[in-house]
Amino acid sequence: MKNFEHELVMCIVNEGFSEAVMDAARAVGATGGTVISAHGTANKAAEKFFSINIQPEKEIVMIIVPKNLRDDVMHALYKSVGLSTAGHGIAFSVPIDNAVGLTDKKIDDKICADKINSEDDEIVPNSEQPSKTDNV
Repeated sequence: MKNFEHELVMCIVNEGFSEAVMDAARAVGATGGTVISAHGTANKAAEKFFSINIQPEKEIVMIIVPKNLRDDVMHALYKSVGLSTAGHGIAFSVPIDNAVGLTDKKIDDKICADKINSEDDEIVPNSEQPSKTDNV
């Protein structure tokens, strides 16, 4: 069996709760996610059985996390936007066999720090910068 390094955590919540999903996930170490608007198709029998009103407008939040963060993220989602909350969320995860374009959190933190530091540097207008033809 292959040892997977990352997991895709998917959380389906009522419309308007995607930020609560991301807040909970970030609090335990996730770095970002993708939100997709969706429309639920549950029937009236399911609403009656679970004694809940099912809002058809949904948001699906997809979060790729290192395997060692999966359980923490899932537990945080259960507590903050689970079925017993206004978000009426469900979450599940699937292993990711292979992925490209993922960065390490340390790299993300360094990029953010570098960007903040570069914004603190004085910006020189183009008119004051030497041109390629100037002798400097």
